[in-house]
Formats: sequence, C-alpha cells, structure tokens
Amino acid sequence: MPIADSLCWLCLQPLAIPKQGICSVCLRHLPPLPACCQRCGLPANKNQALCESCLHNPPEWQRMIAVSDYLGPVKYFITRLKFFSEVKYAPLLSRLLLLAWLNARRTQLCSKPDLLITVPLHRIRRWRRGFNQTELIGCRLAKWVGCQWNPSLILRHRSTPPQQSLSAYERQYNLRHAFSCTQDISGLHVALLDDIVTTGNTAAEISRLLLENGAASVQVWCLCRTLKNDH
Repeated sequence: MPIADSLCWLCLQPLAIPKQGICSVCLRHLPPLPACCQRCGLPANKNQALCESCLHNPPEWQRMIAVSDYLGPVKYFITRLKFFSEVKYAPLLSRLLLLAWLNARRTQLCSKPDLLITVPLHRIRRWRRGFNQTELIGCRLAKWVGCQWNPSLILRHRSTPPQQSLSAYERQYNLRHAFSCTQDISGLHVALLDDIVTTGNTAAEISRLLLENGAASVQVWCLCRTLKNDH
C-alpha cells in the first residue's frame, strides 16, 4: 500500500513524483480563473486586456498574475502552511505560481522579472509564526524562474492591523510609511510575491516604494486574488 506522502493530496491516487503534492489530473481540474484584467487581476471582459477601471485609474503595479480565487483547494493549502506550519505545502504552492506565470508568459507575453521579492512580515509577527510563508514559496520559485531573489529588499517597520479587519477608508492609511526599501533597484523589473491579494493596498504601497527606488516595472504575483471589485 502506498505511503501517505506518495499520494495525491486531493484524490489520494499514487503520485509519479511525490514531492509535487497533487497529480496532473487534479492540477488540470483546479477551479479556473474567469477572464481577468491583466493589470488589477479582477474580472473583466475577455476581449480586453485591461478593465475599464485600469484604463482610467490603474494601480501602482503593471501586471498581476494569480493562481486562483480565494477558495479551495488553494485556500486550504495556504491556510495549512500559514497557520499550521505545514511547510510540506510550500513546494506545491511554488509550482502553482510557476505554472501560472508560464501560462501568462505563453498566452499574454508576460515578461520575465529580473528580481523576485516577497511582502515582508513585521519582526514580531514573524517571530510568533516562526517563518514568512511567502519566503518559503519565493526562494524556490526564483530559482525555477531564473531570476534574482532578495527577501530582505523591503523591510516592514510598523506592525499594522490586518487589512481585512479595517474599513475601506482605514485600509488606505493603515500601511502608510510601514515599509522601506534597502537598496537602489534602478532599471530592474521586479516581481512582488504575496499569498493573498484582496484590496491590493499592500501591493500598491510596496509597488509605489519600488518604483520610487528605481524599479523599471512591478508585477504582482499571488496565489489567491479575491475576485470582487475593490475599486
């Protein structure tokens, strides 16, 4: 009888490559994203690269890549990694993001970044959790993509309340001056990795900081993009 670690986490069938976590059949049947705006990542007309909102009031970043809406099974894998320290899910989540980027590169001519970074945790939250889950995903993802990896480029100075606990007005100011950039990145195309993007305020604040420090462009890569209109 196959051992548990050699079975697909979704269908429980034997895996050809155990470390991949889920089989190719389950991978093909993950809930697909609808047609989404290439910039903000929210649902849009499938015949348009950009939604009407981004044509008139685009976010700070230039491109968004997401794996899934904020629902299972990707939501489950993130939760188990993030809050239950089940680091076995990190390689799978890295693989899902890699496949999403490769698909965007093939179908939408998405460029390869020079540098991959992650949204940082405040030192107290990192100490309590024991790790930054996006770093566990990003370190191998950067290697697979073939770009630089710098998890310490952006520092978080203030421990802010979770964005989801705040009103829309409070979210706009919660992250002001919470981050700093540790070096000049003039001319570099940067990919910013986060696990979940909901309002986009965190990504916007860090993207603005990256552009101020010389970044040529910023892509936002996330595992889950909450698909509701937050504009």
